[in-house]
Amino acid sequence: MTDTTTDRASVSTDRVLNADQASLNYLPVQHTALKNAEIIPMSLRSVHFVMPGGVDDPTAPSGGNAYDRRLCLDLPGFGWQVHQHAVAGSWPRPAAAARTELARTLRDLPDGTVVLLDGLVACGVPEIIVPEAERLALVVLVHLPLGDETGLAPDVAADLDARERTTLRAVAAVVATSDWAVRRLVAHHGLAPDRVHLAAPGADIAPLASGTDGVSRLLCVAAVTPRKGQHRLVEALATVTDLPWSCVCVGGLGQDPAYVAQLRALIEKYGLGDRLHLVGPQAGAELDASYAAADLMVLTSYAETYGMAVTEALARGIPVLATDVGGLPEAVGRAPDGGVPGILVPPEDPTALAAELRGWFGEADVRRRLKAAARGRRAALDGWATTARSLAGVLGRLPHKPRRAA
Repeated sequence: MTDTTTDRASVSTDRVLNADQASLNYLPVQHTALKNAEIIPMSLRSVHFVMPGGVDDPTAPSGGNAYDRRLCLDLPGFGWQVHQHAVAGSWPRPAAAARTELARTLRDLPDGTVVLLDGLVACGVPEIIVPEAERLALVVLVHLPLGDETGLAPDVAADLDARERTTLRAVAAVVATSDWAVRRLVAHHGLAPDRVHLAAPGADIAPLASGTDGVSRLLCVAAVTPRKGQHRLVEALATVTDLPWSCVCVGGLGQDPAYVAQLRALIEKYGLGDRLHLVGPQAGAELDASYAAADLMVLTSYAETYGMAVTEALARGIPVLATDVGGLPEAVGRAPDGGVPGILVPPEDPTALAAELRGWFGEADVRRRLKAAARGRRAALDGWATTARSLAGVLGRLPHKPRRAA
C-alpha cells in the first residue's frame, strides 16, 4: 500500500466511486427538487465546500465523493447555497503545489465565511487549517479517521493521527457519518461531545433486485484496497467451492496496484478465476444491473465509518454479509419489526465467513428471514434530505463570528 490513507486517497483523482461507491449512481434529482421546493427560503446563506480534486470524476468513484456531491445538490433545499472548491492533490499528504492552492483558497475568503472541508483535505495539514480557524467558521467532515487506513506504516499512521487531532481541536465543528464515528472521534481525539455531530449518509430507494436464482450470485462493491479486505473473501470462497456461487467484485483497481496483483494471484492460486471476477469501477446503469442480479451483498472491510455499499444494497432489498467493524452494524440496522437484514462476522476470520455462506446456501429459512428483513429495512432507510438537513443544522448553529473576526 502507498503511504497515503483512506480508500479515497493515493491521489484524489484516483478516488473510485464504488458503492461505498455510491449513491449518486441513482439520483432522483427531479424528485428531490420537487420535495425541497416547498422549503427553499427566499434567500440562501452561503457555505464554501472544500473537497479533493476529482470529486466529480466518474472514473474515480468513492463513497466520500458521492456523499460530498450529494450534499452540494441537497443543501440548497435547506437554506445553504454551496460554493464548491475542488483542490487537486495527493491528500492527505499533499505536495507543495496542492498545499499552496488550499492555503490560497482559504486566504481569499472574507472573515466570518462558513467553510465546510472534507477531512481528507483538511485533517493532514493543520499548519494551513488552524490559523484560518481564527477568522473563518470552519467545519470538518470526517469520512474516515486518517490513521484508520489499513496498511499504513506505523510512523505514517501516528503522524496523520496527530495532525488530524490538531486540526479537529481547532475548528468550530466536526461532522461524522455514524454514531460509532462520533464516539470514536470524541474519545480518540479528546473532542468536546457538543462539537461533534452526526450526518449519516442517505440512501435512494431503488427497484427491488430480482437476483439471479435467489441464492448464488454474490456481489462485493468496494475499491480493491487492503482496508476492504477482498483477500479474506477469496480465502473464504476457496473453502466453499462445492457450493454453486459466483461472485462479482465491483470497485476501483487503480489505488493500490500491488494489492490488486496480490489478489489476482490469490484468485489464480485457488483456481477461482472462472467464478470470481474483478470487474473494476461501475456507475449508473451498469452498477444498477450488477445490483439487480445480486442475491447477497458481501463486504469484508477491516474498517468502515458507515458503509454506503450496505445501504445501497438494502435500498434494493438485498441482504448483507459483512464484517462487524466500525459503523457497519449501523448501516445494516434493523427492519421496523426488529428483523436484522444481514449477518456480521469478525474481520479476521475467513472461516466464520465461509460458515455463514454455507448457512446462506443450505438453509432456506435463513434466506427467507434475511430477505424479508432487507425489504423492511429498505422501506425505512433515511433519504439524503435527512443528511442535508442534519448538516444544515450544524452550519446554522455555528457562532456568528469566529474568534479573530469577533
